[in-house]
Amino acid sequence: MRVYVPLTLSGLAEAYQTGELGAGRFPAYGVTPALREWYPSEYAEDQEYAALGFAALASLRLLAADAGAPRRRVVVAVDVPDGAVSADPAGPGALWVDGPVRLDRAAAVHVDAADAEPDVTAAAQALPAADGGDDGAQSVVDGAEEHELLWYATQEIPNLLGPAV
Repeated sequence: MRVYVPLTLSGLAEAYQTGELGAGRFPAYGVTPALREWYPSEYAEDQEYAALGFAALASLRLLAADAGAPRRRVVVAVDVPDGAVSADPAGPGALWVDGPVRLDRAAAVHVDAADAEPDVTAAAQALPAADGGDDGAQSVVDGAEEHELLWYATQEIPNLLGPAV
């Protein structure tokens, strides 16, 4: 099953150094029965894109909790055995993955472009208010979601992380 793992650039650096995602059970998103019900589509790609979007929002939540992380959302697409995942009732597409999962199983990495950083920064700051129902704050969060995550091959991870790797 293809799952989408929300991270930050700091989390990606750690995964790159250890060669693994997660030390144990970790959250991810994928095309689950609940997501198919929430987003009916005849195209599986649409549902995969929705799962990627949920993971991008979860990455934004990680950024909101880690003021020191670079302000770019990160999602790793990784293929795991069906038996390694279990549904998380937290929402459509939410899963738990029994880890660790070797990073070399990743299919791709999705990361914001550098020009998204101001909007992602603002969205991370606005997230608590948006969660509280503030429509203006939700608009700021939506502004980050207007930035498409860029696709990178896993061989490009060192370039994404810079000279510190």
